[in-house]
Amino acid sequence: MTRPHLVVIMADQLRHDLIGPDHTPHIAALAAESTVFPNAYCASPLCMPSRGAFFTGRYPNQTGCRINPWVEADRDHGIFAEGTPNLYDLMAGDWNGWHTGKQHLSYDPPLERRAGSATHWVTLEDTYPAALAARGLPAPGGPAFRADLPELVSGTRTALGSGSTPATGRYEPGFDSFFDGHILQTTLDAIDRRDRTKPLFLSAMFLAPHPPFQIPEPWFSEVRDIEMPRNVGQWSAGQSPLQLHNLTGFIGARYDRAAWQEVWRVYAGLVRLLDHCVGRIVDRLKSEGLYDDAVILFTSDHGEMLGSHRLFQKMCMYEEAIRTPVSLKHPGGRPGVDPATVSHIDVLPTLCDLLGIDRPAGLPGRNLFEADERPVFVQYDGNGSLGNFSRAVIRGQDKLIVDTFKDEVFFELYRLDTDPEEERNLIADDPALAAELLGLLSAHMHATNDHLRLGKPDLDAFLTGLAAAPAA
Repeated sequence: MTRPHLVVIMADQLRHDLIGPDHTPHIAALAAESTVFPNAYCASPLCMPSRGAFFTGRYPNQTGCRINPWVEADRDHGIFAEGTPNLYDLMAGDWNGWHTGKQHLSYDPPLERRAGSATHWVTLEDTYPAALAARGLPAPGGPAFRADLPELVSGTRTALGSGSTPATGRYEPGFDSFFDGHILQTTLDAIDRRDRTKPLFLSAMFLAPHPPFQIPEPWFSEVRDIEMPRNVGQWSAGQSPLQLHNLTGFIGARYDRAAWQEVWRVYAGLVRLLDHCVGRIVDRLKSEGLYDDAVILFTSDHGEMLGSHRLFQKMCMYEEAIRTPVSLKHPGGRPGVDPATVSHIDVLPTLCDLLGIDRPAGLPGRNLFEADERPVFVQYDGNGSLGNFSRAVIRGQDKLIVDTFKDEVFFELYRLDTDPEEERNLIADDPALAAELLGLLSAHMHATNDHLRLGKPDLDAFLTGLAAAPAA
């Protein structure tokens, strides 16, 4: 059997609504030859848990990686359970494997440090600092692009944390010294250095358009004006105030709609920079005769609020944070749009089927090309430590969000086809639907051994408190 090549290109923090010919002509051209899943969701709106779910086909509750393990007290909750199969392991031997860019699969010891790994690891973390040091240059960002913030640790106490802000600026050293310029070059080098006796497996993990928003020319100045969605800089009446305890609201609520205009302009330039990188990779695949025989998957680990709901970054359950571009090109496939509601959890079983690999036992996802519609589940358990927990279930056009902070619980219910920007919380209008969706969510949480427990008593108590609250 002739094995196809596999190329995975993953952006970081890319809003799904900026994909298109205006800002991403190269990604759009690839999508035109792919099956596009416009209603795809990540399994967690945070880097490591999301990438872990993508590459293992299992929910964060099942991998053991629920957070980015930055805070020592909760570090164990950001590490994969040993023995959890991942795409890199499954392709070892038959494919010539290369990883370039960010390495956010949190095993201990790290995959790239393990003796005998069949993958060539050319990570941003290992190669970029040395490349900058050789040129005597600083990395983008720094203290001017960060702020202090509260970080809930172990769900009980507040510590001082640090996070990116939407500050913008020009990165004077230029594209070649920028994060993604470096990632692009290492990716092109990997294609050139591959073992040509085997099919190629390339996993290119870009940083764009993740902050810091200090970006090189011409992209810093390329976008002169951009139309922002209506909900940017707006706090909806039924929105969870618990987000003010989270990085999303603690940082995002400081900025009004006028301030977000410049952030959107620079972010759109960074999206265009990402698109340039994708175009260069596709061109190289074509010139090397790899493109036609390759399975190419483009996605992002999660989205970006960028001021929608007056929130910043991800770490919440609104569409801007959890809806994720997914397009899949494969030899002999029919391009088109599949409107089914799908999850990153479904990617690994799909790739196994396309590549002729035995699926690991017990995967909860299904092949993306199967027709049956299923609910999608998303979880968030804190950024660098455990706290500010959120859960969501999406069934067709119905969506239930549950936020918790210490002993508080807040519910939101949305109908996505009539309220795509999630401005009208229907929780008091349709408590029966909310209870039905909460039942699905609770059953999923139990099945995946979630450390949280949510049920109808929580919803009843919330609705009682809502009814008793004075009118605004």
